[in-house]
Amino acid sequence: MTQILIIGASRGIGLELVRQHRASGDQVVATARDEESLQRLRALGATAIKLDVSDVVSIAGLAWQLDGFQFNRVMYVAGVYGPRTLGLQPPSQADFDAVMHTNVLGPMRVLPQLLDALAPDARIGIVSSRMGSLTLRANSAGWVYRASKAAVNSVMKDIALSLDGRALCVSLHPGWVKTDMGGQEADIDVATSAASLRQVLDGLTPGDNGAFFNYDGQPLPW
Repeated sequence: MTQILIIGASRGIGLELVRQHRASGDQVVATARDEESLQRLRALGATAIKLDVSDVVSIAGLAWQLDGFQFNRVMYVAGVYGPRTLGLQPPSQADFDAVMHTNVLGPMRVLPQLLDALAPDARIGIVSSRMGSLTLRANSAGWVYRASKAAVNSVMKDIALSLDGRALCVSLHPGWVKTDMGGQEADIDVATSAASLRQVLDGLTPGDNGAFFNYDGQPLPW
């Protein structure tokens, strides 16, 4: 049975990934921060683990809870947008810290906890955003979020180098998705995004390790 780990599955893409993987018969472990979300995950048949990726104490307790698992697929979804700025409005320290701690420090602390729980030839997808691409950038809206996604792409690259030959790790742009973060004016629904991200992970080859992909499988520039 394929074993799947979803980090950040309380809603949106993460929750939909759990739903789709369970429908496919996969064994799913998923994390969320609050009891209501954990109950939703359990109702879908997932093993639910309480995890706050911005809390070092919470993260420290993760590795032992994954003991005995060998995950074939890991999807790191947890993230926040932060202040919805349109120009160069300086962020408050609290806003900056909240975004960077969740979107960058979180995966830097969480993903090393998973190393002993990876199956041979595992695939790891980190949900980033094309907003983190320097080449594709056409405006400065949401510049704290953009900075965090550029930084998490760097984190992904280091993980890919460290796990080369053992696992494949990539950054993924999920599309502009109709979620609480993306809003209802977005291009695609959450089911389409989740299914597409799964397909990209399944189709990776060794040469893709450390790359950046759109949800439709097209490479994205840094």
